[in-house]
Amino acid sequence: MTRSLRSALAVLLGAALFANVLVTPARAHVGSPDTWFEGNAGPYPIRVVVRAPGVVPGLAQISVRVLSGQPNQVTAQPFAWNAGEHGAPPPDVAKPVPGDAQLYSVSLWFMVTTSYGVHVVVSGAQGTGMVIVPVQAVPTRRLPLDGPLLPTLIALGLFLCVGLLTLVGAAIREASLPPGADAARADRHRARIGVAVAGVVLFSALAGGHLWWKNVDRAYASELYRPFHVSTQVAGASGARVLRLTIDDERWHGRRWSPLIPDHGKLMHLFLVREGGMDAFAHLHPAMRDSSQFESSLPPLPAGLYHVYGDIVHESGFAQTVSDSVRILELAPPAGAWASTDPDDSWFGGAAAADASGDTKFTLDDGATLVWERGTAPLVERAEAPLHFRVLAPDGSPASIEPFLGMAGHAVLRSDDGAVFAHLHPTGTVAMASQLALEMRTPADSVQGTLGRRMSQPGAAMPGMPGMTHAGDTLPGEFSIPYGFPRPGHYRLWVQVKRAGHVQTAAFDLTVLAAKRV
Repeated sequence: MTRSLRSALAVLLGAALFANVLVTPARAHVGSPDTWFEGNAGPYPIRVVVRAPGVVPGLAQISVRVLSGQPNQVTAQPFAWNAGEHGAPPPDVAKPVPGDAQLYSVSLWFMVTTSYGVHVVVSGAQGTGMVIVPVQAVPTRRLPLDGPLLPTLIALGLFLCVGLLTLVGAAIREASLPPGADAARADRHRARIGVAVAGVVLFSALAGGHLWWKNVDRAYASELYRPFHVSTQVAGASGARVLRLTIDDERWHGRRWSPLIPDHGKLMHLFLVREGGMDAFAHLHPAMRDSSQFESSLPPLPAGLYHVYGDIVHESGFAQTVSDSVRILELAPPAGAWASTDPDDSWFGGAAAADASGDTKFTLDDGATLVWERGTAPLVERAEAPLHFRVLAPDGSPASIEPFLGMAGHAVLRSDDGAVFAHLHPTGTVAMASQLALEMRTPADSVQGTLGRRMSQPGAAMPGMPGMTHAGDTLPGEFSIPYGFPRPGHYRLWVQVKRAGHVQTAAFDLTVLAAKRV
């Protein structure tokens, strides 16, 4: 092998190794993508946060905070809803986070777009406990080539192409020459022809690769998650107005998705927020009129443009929020009281408690006070910020409350620009029906609708759900909701509790600061 051939080969090999060193590290939800859960893993109360990767396959970051007790080991294991025990990878051991004795962290791969149940197992001297955290793994974005990575890869690609053509030319020109001999004119001419042919082949391969990649990228983009398309309208006049929401998405009619199951006893939780000042709000539970249409009696909300959010849960455990907008016209107030479709329907109109640090108070309709103990520390994006509330009787003494949809309270959060919307309760952002579906599913539930019918049997669903309370119970007027705000900005928070059989709503304004970039 001649000196020039050896040099060309060394250049090509060096470029390939350099490219591998640089590229290997680069391989490495509405608006609220992370999953927040708080509950008990046996004797251990825990708070779990699943940071969604945004791409599938993708690596999610799981953090488990053990709120009480000293465990010996914490593990996490992802189960696809229809894969079963034998279709799951082995559990991964979470490692303690330095500087925080209660926090454990682990990374899990979500390989397919589906509903997962993350089995979190905590073991220690107090025993072993397990809890299932529902997680929706969906692709929501494409990873860009940010910063200097793209020009670096282009430069390396050109370097490799030039090196390859140089290698081809040197091989044709000198491979058959005796050591030390100079190439003749015919050899150099033959080498130029070889380089030209190799260039055409290389260009064709690059063009074919580019076309293939564009097709793969287009196919991936077409599979990016998007909620079902819905249309909303107000029908009727005067006090008999009905809000009608129709799922008119072709994917729904094609039955690519499993049937719906009730969450907190309702097939849909429907929220209306008036655009502009967000000074009107409703939480409704429409009746399902047919396979794709829901209807609810419209409360006497003030006129305006409203954004509509509908929470639904599928038999697979997959929870999603559909959204639309609808304009409500000013009409004469109905005669008599509003006849709600569901006894748990409620609405609210008015100003919110001002944004302020420390305890923030809101006076409820019956004279009681709902206090948000927010503390003096600022709210920062993506940081753990449990929302703690207390209810005080009109005389200032601690008050009791009644279960509202099986919980001490519910909260709804929306950013002023509409980019973030979340329905929260003391177990976090997870839908309780998702957790129940993942817990109850057996291999015999392979036919669609089987699990849903079993869950809908009287006494089969809600009583067995962790963290659920029942009608007739009396609860202390104090509860917390685990959450972390996904982005900075201005928000409004509605908190709902039930007292004396009536749902009452408090509203708070708040500001979330951007996290400091390291």
